[in-house]
Amino acid sequence: MAKPEVKVCTQVEVTATITLSEGHLRALDAMVGYGDDAFLKAFYLKLGSHYMKPFERDLRELFARIRETVPPAIREINDARARFALAAAAKGGA
Repeated sequence: MAKPEVKVCTQVEVTATITLSEGHLRALDAMVGYGDDAFLKAFYLKLGSHYMKPFERDLRELFARIRETVPPAIREINDARARFALAAAAKGGA
């Protein structure tokens, strides 16, 4: 008699939602603008690698996500400001 096979698959996913100001977005954009390697090199040189090294892959994924989502948000902010300024100028000149 064959033993029944038991397979247990467990998956846990944790997400967090945060609200960022325009300044926060611009700071993140500037920070990732240096690139992953340059950021990590400077971080490790100045602060050591003990704390960050276990999370290096996650940091690279975070930077990629920031580069993917933050610049479009900043463009939308800039576009909204430009439209608002044009609308304000048109109203003020009427």
